[in-house]
Amino acid sequence: MPASYAYLGPEGTFTEVALRTLPEAATRELIPYVSVQSALDAVRNGEAEAAFVPIENSVEGGVTTTLDELVAGEPLMIYREVLLSITFALLVRPGTKLSEIKTVTAHPVAQPQVRNWLRANLPDALWESAASNADGARLVQEGRYDAAFAGEFAAERYGLEALETGIHDAENAQTRFVLVGRPARPAARTGADKTSVVLWQNDDHPGGLRDLLGEFATRGINLMLLQSRPTGAGIGNYCFCIDAEGHISDRRVAEALMGLKRICRQVRFLGSYPRADVKPGEVAGPTRPGTSDEEFVAASDWVAHCQDGRF
Repeated sequence: MPASYAYLGPEGTFTEVALRTLPEAATRELIPYVSVQSALDAVRNGEAEAAFVPIENSVEGGVTTTLDELVAGEPLMIYREVLLSITFALLVRPGTKLSEIKTVTAHPVAQPQVRNWLRANLPDALWESAASNADGARLVQEGRYDAAFAGEFAAERYGLEALETGIHDAENAQTRFVLVGRPARPAARTGADKTSVVLWQNDDHPGGLRDLLGEFATRGINLMLLQSRPTGAGIGNYCFCIDAEGHISDRRVAEALMGLKRICRQVRFLGSYPRADVKPGEVAGPTRPGTSDEEFVAASDWVAHCQDGRF
């Protein structure tokens, strides 16, 4: 397997900046790809060891392109996540004035993060989406658009200047990125982990989603992401992408997954990995009473004693 990481390019994306925060990135060749799909396909085709892509934004929610790629096709697994604070700069060709901007571009996920600023400052500008924010900067360099919303760091790379900086509609906006590879044994439990799965119901019935969520709730497992995605099989056919607190080696998480496997048509395990919002070495908050590994073991032992006639 080549010692390389694919990522959503071109050079100068927020994805690249987030990727370079991983210590192991310094020992890999970092290869930009034109889309999330092509970056993940590089892993599936054996061209790259892993791919680094955006999966969730605190303003817009799940990055549907990434979720859909993980739902369909040959299975992949998440190994790491990174959180990156996001603010935008308005990048233009040198000498361009705000009043001269008629067209703007950026990745579609960027638009909800700058919508109010755009309405207040460039109400008549035409928005068109780009494959990534850095690609939008490249298109401005080529003269296709007048301005692009991207990271200020991309200006030098594309010969542009930042006409405005610190642009964001929501304070403390963040994007979550994930390192995705081929399925293998999950990383060891850290005590502050996250488990991702995709669930398909056996059939559509009243309370169906409640039944799925009940497997988590009865075991005291908090959900950090719940998003439905169409399966393509027709209107009303959905699967559910879920991030849950905990690791598959935790008894409560393992039992929840076993329960889901019993009642779902299909369960796709996307990995258990360290949470990026908890510092390394720290442990996530306490579990609810009755849901610790020790309490699961004690309950299992009690059942065994009952079966042996020892009360």
